Amino acid sequence: MNYRQLGSTELHISEISFGTWAIGGSWGGTDDRSALKALSRAIEEGVNFFDTADVYGEGHSEELLAKATKGREDDIYIATKFCRAGDLHDPTSYSYESVRRFCEASLRRLGRERIDLYQVHCPPADILRSGEVFGALDRLREEGKIREYGVSVESVEEGFICLQYPNVKALQVINNLFRQKPELELIPKAFGQGVGILVRLPLASGLLTGKFTERSTFAADDHRNFNRNGESFNVGETFAGLAFEMGVSLSKELSWIAEGRTNMTSAALRYILDNPYITCVIPGFRNVQQVEDNLRAANVPGFTRSEMARLHEFYRQEVRDYIRGPY
Repeated sequence: MNYRQLGSTELHISEISFGTWAIGGSWGGTDDRSALKALSRAIEEGVNFFDTADVYGEGHSEELLAKATKGREDDIYIATKFCRAGDLHDPTSYSYESVRRFCEASLRRLGRERIDLYQVHCPPADILRSGEVFGALDRLREEGKIREYGVSVESVEEGFICLQYPNVKALQVINNLFRQKPELELIPKAFGQGVGILVRLPLASGLLTGKFTERSTFAADDHRNFNRNGESFNVGETFAGLAFEMGVSLSKELSWIAEGRTNMTSAALRYILDNPYITCVIPGFRNVQQVEDNLRAANVPGFTRSEMARLHEFYRQEVRDYIRGPY
C-alpha cells in the first residue's frame, strides 16, 4: 500500500481508502457480517483511512467502523460528516451548539474521543459563504473533539468557496472519468494551498465497472433506483449525474481502458491515482471481493500521456454536456 500526506496535516493515509455509504444503507440490502469481514480485509492490506457519515444507515456505518477498529484507534483514521441529519438549509444547523451535538453523537457511535477528519456534508453554497460553520469547527478543534476538518462538496464553485477558509484541510469531491471538471483548476489549487483531496464516487455508482446493461435494475432502497433523477438529493451523487442509459452506453466506449489493467474497475481507479494532486480515492464496498477488486488498482499500469489525452477528449466531446445538476 502506498500512502500520501493529507494536505498540510500530519496524516499520511492509504492512497486507496474506502467509503462506507454502501455498508450503511441506500445501496440495496446490507449484511453486517460481510461488511465487517471486508473492513478487516482492508485493514490487513494496509488501508488506514475510512470515510463515513452520520446519515449512512442513520449512524450504522459509524457503528460498524467502531467494531472494526476497536483497539486500533491510533492507527486507523476515520473521517465522518455532519449536517444532513438536520435541516440542511437552516443556518442554526451549523451553529456551534448544533455542530457539537452532531459531533458528540458521532463520537459515541464511533467509540472514540476524537474524530480525525470532520467534514461538512454537502451544505448549500450560502452556508459556506457565511462561514459560521467554520468558526464552530475551530472551537471543536481547540477542544480536542476533532483533529482536522474539511468539506464534502457537490460543485467546483463550492470547493473554491471553501479554499477561502485557511483551516479547511480537506475537500471531498466527485471525480471520475465522467466527472473531470475538478481536475482543471480546483484540485491543483487545493494542492497548492496544502488542502487534501478525497475522491468519492470514482466508479460513478458502478457505471465504470462495466458490469451494467440498459436492463440492469436496482432494489427499492438503493439510491440508484430512488435517486436516479435527483428525486431525493443531488442528482450528481448517482451515476455521476448522467442518465443511466446514457451512462451505460458511454461506459462501453471506455472498455478499452481495461486492456492490461485487469478490468475496468482497476483502470478507473488507476485514472484517479495517476493524479499526484489527489490524496486518496474512496470507493465503496459491501464484501471482501469488492475490497480486493478495488485494491488491485494500486498495482496496475498507469495511463500514458496519449491515453490521458484520449480520455480528456472523450470527456469534452461526449460527456461534459450531459452531466445534470451543479458540478
